[in-house]
Amino acid sequence: MQPEKINPHYPRFHLAFPVHDLEAARRFYTGLLGCAEGRSNEHWVDFNFYGHQIVAHLSDEATEVSHHPVDGDAVTVRHFGVILGWDEWQLLAEKLKAAEVRFLIEPHVRFKARVGEQATMFFLDPSGNALEFKAFQDEAMIFAR
Repeated sequence: MQPEKINPHYPRFHLAFPVHDLEAARRFYTGLLGCAEGRSNEHWVDFNFYGHQIVAHLSDEATEVSHHPVDGDAVTVRHFGVILGWDEWQLLAEKLKAAEVRFLIEPHVRFKARVGEQATMFFLDPSGNALEFKAFQDEAMIFAR
């Protein structure tokens, strides 16, 4: 599911975030989401998140949860994720449903027949970090106003 090669022509982002349990993070990001594990030690672990580097840092930091309304959904303000291809998004949604992941926002299409139409879903990792995966049938809608 994860790309093996990194495209050298595009920048990659790096995101560090807190987790309460590194082993639970490993099971979630490698087992469920298919991220390859990179370097690690007893305090942190790197993951290949669709060609981007995310780093789970062991921390007692509380995960703040606040929401804003977006097209009828209560979107968790602090979140991260990726934009997938439409078919890949559908496959991931089915995989997560089969794994009985509890969604904050169920997989659905937002802004139907309007500018910015997108498929979206939100769920939490084991430490309460919110993730959003989305897809656009028309990639011109990613930054459309």
